[in-house]
Amino acid sequence: MNRRQLLQLLIAGIGIPAGLSVVNDALASTGKRLILVELTGANDGLNTLVPLSDDNYHKSRPTIALKNNDVIKLNDDFSIHQSLKPLMELWNQDNMAWIHGLGYPSPNRSHFKSMALWETGGDGIKSGRQGWLTHDIEHRLGRNIIDAHGISLAGDMNLFSSTSGHWLSMTSPEQFLADRQPSILKTKTMNKSLQLVSQRMEKLEKSLQGLSRKLENTPKVRRLPGGKLGAQLQQVVRLIRAGVDTPVFRVQLSGFDTHENQAYKHSELLATLANALGAFASQLTFDGEWQNTLVMSYSEFGRRATENKSAGTDHGTAAPHFVLGGSVKGGLYGTPTDLGNLGEDGDPDYTMDYRALYDQVLNGWFGIAHNSFDAYSDDRLRKLVT
Repeated sequence: MNRRQLLQLLIAGIGIPAGLSVVNDALASTGKRLILVELTGANDGLNTLVPLSDDNYHKSRPTIALKNNDVIKLNDDFSIHQSLKPLMELWNQDNMAWIHGLGYPSPNRSHFKSMALWETGGDGIKSGRQGWLTHDIEHRLGRNIIDAHGISLAGDMNLFSSTSGHWLSMTSPEQFLADRQPSILKTKTMNKSLQLVSQRMEKLEKSLQGLSRKLENTPKVRRLPGGKLGAQLQQVVRLIRAGVDTPVFRVQLSGFDTHENQAYKHSELLATLANALGAFASQLTFDGEWQNTLVMSYSEFGRRATENKSAGTDHGTAAPHFVLGGSVKGGLYGTPTDLGNLGEDGDPDYTMDYRALYDQVLNGWFGIAHNSFDAYSDDRLRKLVT
């Protein structure tokens, strides 16, 4: 085989990352999992977690600032958009937390570049070379993964970029079962590189066969509300019910680039988000899996504090994000952004490095104390998850 033939065979396959590692199926899973929810387009944090008592909020947004009847009060200072009402049960159960002011130094307002930073744990100037959790999940989790290190239900694999490991992408288990073809790279060769690829393809084929058997024997799950996001979360439920052993799932909700006429569009997006996640949490609670599940939102950046002339918001910097789960200690974490001290661009400074949340997920949730982001450990998040 020459290099061109090898590439053709790989392209004909399922798009696995180069350097796929051996997946050991000797031990069972501990069950803890992370669900990453990407809010594509940059969610407006100020109209999501709303500082309703801050006069600066209303001054910065004379048209799109929310009013008392537009929100649900959390405490004297902060409320959430009323469209998030389906998540209030989780808040009342102490299973929902908000983290204020997540951002990074030298903010980048390009959708593509900033998302690359969030996906790889970059510093605002350059992004990393692989997904922010791939190395720690592959090498430091202390748990042998049977089926996959992570599964994306949202198409692209940028978050799971890795030179090793077992990371999969599928739009649905049904399509995965229908499209999967046996590996064709089973050839004898004296080339050591080709031998390694062939061996790893065979390991992958064995793993996929086991994954297929689990899915084939698992009935479909009832439909969840929330459009495409609900459909993705429905498949996550099915994969969990099938006993698929993976610590990370990724789902996505698009449309948050609200430059104009934001009020209605943003309300609809948040309703979709809340309906899908609320039903997902209820289903996992019914299945006895909520205690083992952590849900975390992320986005490219926030929106500017000041509204634009089109009744919308432009690309900003800091924003709040949420975590949900049966092991979450609910509440508000961190320091709110200072809306009375905006820069020339109409943005407040971030108050917590987003990589502190990554450290807490890896350390507090997965128990990886010495992880890729432990230098960003923040005591304000110490009690977030158990």
